[in-house]
Amino acid sequence: MILILVPNTQPDSPEYKQLMAHLNNLSGITARVHTEVGVEQTLTEIYLIGNTKVLSVDDVNALPCVDRVVRVSEEYRVLGRHTNDDRPTYFEYNGVRFGQDTLNVFAGLCAVDTLEHVEMMMKALRDNGQVCTRMGAYKPRTSPYSFQGHGKSCLPYVFDLAGKYGIKVIAMEITHESHLDEIRDALYQTGNSTGVMLQIGTRNTQNFELLKIVGRQQNFPVLIKRGFGITLDESLNAAEYLASEGNRKVVFGLRGMKTNMGDPHRNFVDFSHVSVVKRLTRMPVCIDPSHSVGSRAVSSDGVLDVMHVTAQGIVAGANMVLVDFHPVPSKALVDGPQALLMKELPQFLEDIHIAREAYEKRVALAQRYREE
Repeated sequence: MILILVPNTQPDSPEYKQLMAHLNNLSGITARVHTEVGVEQTLTEIYLIGNTKVLSVDDVNALPCVDRVVRVSEEYRVLGRHTNDDRPTYFEYNGVRFGQDTLNVFAGLCAVDTLEHVEMMMKALRDNGQVCTRMGAYKPRTSPYSFQGHGKSCLPYVFDLAGKYGIKVIAMEITHESHLDEIRDALYQTGNSTGVMLQIGTRNTQNFELLKIVGRQQNFPVLIKRGFGITLDESLNAAEYLASEGNRKVVFGLRGMKTNMGDPHRNFVDFSHVSVVKRLTRMPVCIDPSHSVGSRAVSSDGVLDVMHVTAQGIVAGANMVLVDFHPVPSKALVDGPQALLMKELPQFLEDIHIAREAYEKRVALAQRYREE
């Protein structure tokens, strides 16, 4: 059961103290408090854990400072959609809105290699009206001899350039808790010139201790990718780990499933699950066409497979696209063969616009038939 309190309820108020005293006296039930401090108001939610079936919704709703009550009806307690649940399906970070009704494109370098390439990418994004990018500083690799990323040494110039070209959010994978401090320090050194969306890669989706640590911080939102070879339910529960520790600014990423059934693509494209994730949870959904397809193969109609796959995800309602671009793919230190070319960025963005229009028309059509 989730208690949503009246906005701006203060923890030192008599009403709040009376409420907590009552909840702490409930037998077999514990209360976990989550507070979200926004620009205009502070929102507090209290999660009751235990045998809450014995509690009457009407009785709980009558308690001091309670605005409304949500009876948990799905396994994903914090991030899930529940009966009569009107909690928001979006969050805002550094001036950018991420929701189930928005679309943001994170085009950029899978792995940062040179300052020059970073600047070329940032400039191209600005010139094409984009405010988000992907820049990999830490790269987990299958082989211990492969390039592992420049790490903290590249962060200052990446963040500086982001500020110079108006990039508000950078998606950046982390693989260890120490990376959090390195990112915080680099942002501070550069005057907090940009924002970072932490990325939990597919290899760490079930690194539960890392998930707990990342979930306890609320400075940065998190993009968590579906795990290698595990079920959708297992991956959604991994996202719930983040939220249960306090960070509800979570985006769920689909990046293809590891199986040879997807050949000749790198992974089996799973973008049909976009609508499933949006139905089961309140998370925005990201698609990663680059790691799903894994090549620059062109179909018989002249359209890149990566663009076809991107359109499939967007027509299904995807809210974010994470895609590899590189100024000189032949010189890329990671995943160069799948990176799109800088000259293809305008086409890619226009193709996305077409797919998004198709999605919006489909939604309007469904609405019209429901009303008839």
